[in-house]
Amino acid sequence: MFSNDRNIETIGQLAEVLKHYLGLQKEYVKLDVIEKVVKLITILTLSLIFAFLVMLMLIYFSFAAAYALVPHVGAVGAFSIVAVFYLFVLLLFCIFRKRWIEKPVVRFLANLLMEK
Repeated sequence: MFSNDRNIETIGQLAEVLKHYLGLQKEYVKLDVIEKVVKLITILTLSLIFAFLVMLMLIYFSFAAAYALVPHVGAVGAFSIVAVFYLFVLLLFCIFRKRWIEKPVVRFLANLLMEK
């Protein structure tokens, strides 16, 4: 029963189909990895550009705020107030870094890498 030519031919066809399927799965995994890497690079690039533009904007706003305060508290006082404000913002980011930075980044990466 197992030795007739029809069974051997069917097993051979099954082996060919399985080999083709595994090749397609391999290609699918490659394309999926490439898609995710491209998304990560794109988001990283956009984030860097956004961060650079926000930094430039903050520099100009900081100088504008300091020069607006100069008539009221003097030059040293004005720049000190702006510096203390940024120190306060830095402390807030240090205190809430997990909630504001780590958790959203981990959630984003997990969603990106685990999506089908």
